Amino acid sequence: MNITYVTGNKGKYYSIKSHFEDHNIEIMYARLDTDELDVNDINLISKEKARQAYEVLKRPLFVTDSGFYIVNYPNNPGYPGAFVKRSGVSSNVEQLLKDMEGVTDRRCYFLECLTYYDGVEYHQFYGKSEGVLSHTIRGNEMERAQSNLWKVFIPNNHDKTLAEMTEEERKNRRDNRTSAALEFLTWCIENKPKTKRMN
Repeated sequence: MNITYVTGNKGKYYSIKSHFEDHNIEIMYARLDTDELDVNDINLISKEKARQAYEVLKRPLFVTDSGFYIVNYPNNPGYPGAFVKRSGVSSNVEQLLKDMEGVTDRRCYFLECLTYYDGVEYHQFYGKSEGVLSHTIRGNEMERAQSNLWKVFIPNNHDKTLAEMTEEERKNRRDNRTSAALEFLTWCIENKPKTKRMN
């Protein structure tokens, strides 16, 4: 079985690919520019991206979209949400930390939506990782990093940012997170989705 993952983020591709390899499911990589809905809703954004990608590739595929939510962001709780890239937050973590200076409640979380589309039906899966925002940038650049926010996100029950952790530490971390990719993997094993073009 092989399924196409449409993403411009090689870090996300490597991460998801590793989960599926042990189950004889090959994840193919495809980079494709799609228009993003101007709404703060990762469900709708993800579904529309999957639809657009299918129109071009004409084969079953999946996309992922993530939001980053800061519980007590000054004057805008939950910011930036689905606008994490367009707001510039993910590319300018230095400014984010300045904006959060003096804020003691630094709770935040990643929320991910994975949408699989076979040309007829959509199936969506979700993952969530909760933690706190660090006070400084910590960690190194890495190919597998899914976001610059890894340098400032400390998962619950840990004292390191994701960027400071080893691959093994990130894989086995104890933050009670859920994974959209693993939910999708379970569904694939149980349902054996079509991997060819729908007529």
